[in-house]
Amino acid sequence: MSGPGPRPPGAKSVDQLLAEARGRITRVTPAEAARRVAEGAVLVDIRPQWQREADGEVPGAVVVERNHLEWRFDPESDARLPQATGYDVDVVVLCQEGYTSSLAADALRSLGLARASDVIGGHRAWVADGLPVTGGTT
Repeated sequence: MSGPGPRPPGAKSVDQLLAEARGRITRVTPAEAARRVAEGAVLVDIRPQWQREADGEVPGAVVVERNHLEWRFDPESDARLPQATGYDVDVVVLCQEGYTSSLAADALRSLGLARASDVIGGHRAWVADGLPVTGGTT
Protein backbone atom coordinates (compact mmCIF):
# COMPACT_ATOMS: atom_id res chain seq x y z
CA MET A 1 0.00 0.00 0.00
CA SER A 2 1.37 3.42 -0.91
CA GLY A 3 1.42 6.54 1.25
CA PRO A 4 -0.99 9.42 1.00
CA GLY A 5 1.06 11.17 -1.67
CA PRO A 6 2.09 14.80 -1.59
CA ARG A 7 0.05 17.24 0.47
CA PRO A 8 -2.22 19.29 -1.81
CA PRO A 9 -1.28 22.96 -2.20
CA GLY A 10 -2.59 25.01 0.70
CA ALA A 11 -3.42 21.97 2.83
CA LYS A 12 -2.12 21.93 6.39
CA SER A 13 -1.25 19.15 8.78
CA VAL A 14 -3.27 18.71 11.95
CA ASP A 15 -0.21 19.86 13.90
CA GLN A 16 -0.18 23.10 11.89
CA LEU A 17 -3.90 23.62 12.49
CA LEU A 18 -3.43 23.04 16.21
CA ALA A 19 -0.47 25.44 16.45
CA GLU A 20 -2.39 28.14 14.58
CA ALA A 21 -5.47 27.68 16.77
CA ARG A 22 -3.39 27.86 19.95
CA GLY A 23 -1.78 31.05 18.66
CA ARG A 24 -5.21 32.70 18.58
CA ILE A 25 -6.64 31.58 21.93
CA THR A 26 -5.73 31.83 25.58
CA ARG A 27 -5.13 28.48 27.23
CA VAL A 28 -5.59 28.01 30.97
CA THR A 29 -4.48 25.49 33.56
CA PRO A 30 -7.15 23.41 35.29
CA ALA A 31 -6.79 25.59 38.41
CA GLU A 32 -7.22 28.76 36.35
CA ALA A 33 -10.26 27.24 34.65
CA ALA A 34 -11.79 26.39 38.03
CA ARG A 35 -11.17 29.96 39.22
CA ARG A 36 -12.79 31.40 36.09
CA VAL A 37 -15.80 29.12 36.52
CA ALA A 38 -16.11 30.29 40.14
CA GLU A 39 -16.16 33.84 38.74
CA GLY A 40 -18.93 33.04 36.25
CA ALA A 41 -17.29 31.43 33.23
CA VAL A 42 -19.05 28.54 31.50
CA LEU A 43 -17.05 25.30 31.51
CA VAL A 44 -18.05 23.27 28.45
CA ASP A 45 -17.22 19.56 28.33
CA ILE A 46 -17.08 18.50 24.68
CA ARG A 47 -16.05 14.89 25.32
CA PRO A 48 -18.24 12.13 23.91
CA GLN A 49 -20.57 10.31 26.27
CA TRP A 50 -18.39 7.18 26.48
CA GLN A 51 -15.44 9.23 27.78
CA ARG A 52 -17.59 11.01 30.35
CA GLU A 53 -19.00 7.66 31.52
CA ALA A 54 -15.54 6.09 31.75
CA ASP A 55 -13.61 8.99 33.30
CA GLY A 56 -16.27 10.99 35.11
CA GLU A 57 -17.72 14.43 34.72
CA VAL A 58 -16.86 17.83 36.13
CA PRO A 59 -19.71 19.02 38.35
CA GLY A 60 -21.41 22.05 36.86
CA ALA A 61 -19.88 21.68 33.40
CA VAL A 62 -22.24 22.15 30.48
CA VAL A 63 -22.05 19.08 28.25
CA VAL A 64 -22.07 19.90 24.55
CA GLU A 65 -20.49 17.24 22.39
CA ARG A 66 -18.10 18.67 19.83
CA ASN A 67 -20.34 18.30 16.80
CA HIS A 68 -22.95 20.65 18.31
CA LEU A 69 -20.69 23.29 19.87
CA GLU A 70 -20.92 26.13 17.35
CA TRP A 71 -24.70 25.90 17.10
CA ARG A 72 -25.10 25.90 20.88
CA PHE A 73 -22.84 28.91 21.52
CA ASP A 74 -23.46 31.18 18.53
CA PRO A 75 -25.48 33.97 20.17
CA GLU A 76 -27.53 34.33 16.98
CA SER A 77 -28.30 30.62 16.50
CA ASP A 78 -31.83 29.36 17.01
CA ALA A 79 -30.22 26.29 18.65
CA ARG A 80 -28.16 28.29 21.19
CA LEU A 81 -28.07 27.39 24.86
CA PRO A 82 -29.28 29.81 27.54
CA GLN A 83 -25.61 30.31 28.49
CA ALA A 84 -24.92 31.79 25.05
CA THR A 85 -25.93 35.24 26.23
CA GLY A 86 -23.73 37.23 23.86
CA TYR A 87 -20.31 37.59 22.36
CA ASP A 88 -18.69 38.47 25.69
CA VAL A 89 -19.57 35.18 27.42
CA ASP A 90 -16.53 33.57 29.04
CA VAL A 91 -16.36 30.00 27.74
CA VAL A 92 -13.70 27.49 28.82
CA VAL A 93 -13.66 24.32 26.70
CA LEU A 94 -12.65 20.96 28.15
CA CYS A 95 -11.82 17.79 26.21
CA GLN A 96 -9.96 14.65 27.29
CA GLU A 97 -6.35 15.79 26.80
CA GLY A 98 -6.46 19.41 25.62
CA TYR A 99 -6.12 19.01 21.86
CA THR A 100 -9.66 19.01 20.47
CA SER A 101 -10.58 21.72 22.96
CA SER A 102 -8.01 24.07 21.41
CA LEU A 103 -9.56 23.64 17.98
CA ALA A 104 -13.05 24.02 19.47
CA ALA A 105 -12.16 27.17 21.42
CA ASP A 106 -10.70 28.65 18.24
CA ALA A 107 -13.93 27.87 16.40
CA LEU A 108 -15.85 29.75 19.10
CA ARG A 109 -13.39 32.62 18.76
CA SER A 110 -14.15 32.65 15.03
CA LEU A 111 -17.83 33.08 15.91
CA GLY A 112 -16.92 36.22 17.84
CA LEU A 113 -16.54 34.77 21.34
CA ALA A 114 -13.19 36.44 21.95
CA ARG A 115 -12.89 35.13 25.52
CA ALA A 116 -13.15 31.45 24.50
CA SER A 117 -10.27 29.39 25.90
CA ASP A 118 -9.44 25.80 26.68
CA VAL A 119 -7.94 23.74 29.50
CA ILE A 120 -4.31 22.74 29.08
CA GLY A 121 -4.13 18.96 29.47
CA GLY A 122 -7.92 18.59 29.40
CA HIS A 123 -9.89 16.37 31.73
CA ARG A 124 -6.86 14.23 32.51
CA ALA A 125 -5.02 17.27 33.89
CA TRP A 126 -8.17 18.36 35.75
CA VAL A 127 -8.26 14.98 37.53
CA ALA A 128 -4.49 14.93 38.12
CA ASP A 129 -4.77 18.33 39.81
CA GLY A 130 -7.34 16.91 42.23
CA LEU A 131 -10.22 19.07 41.01
CA PRO A 132 -13.75 17.71 41.48
CA VAL A 133 -15.07 14.90 39.29
CA THR A 134 -18.14 12.72 39.72
CA GLY A 135 -18.78 9.24 38.39
CA GLY A 136 -16.52 7.36 36.06
CA THR A 137 -15.53 3.75 35.92
CA THR A 138 -11.76 4.03 35.39
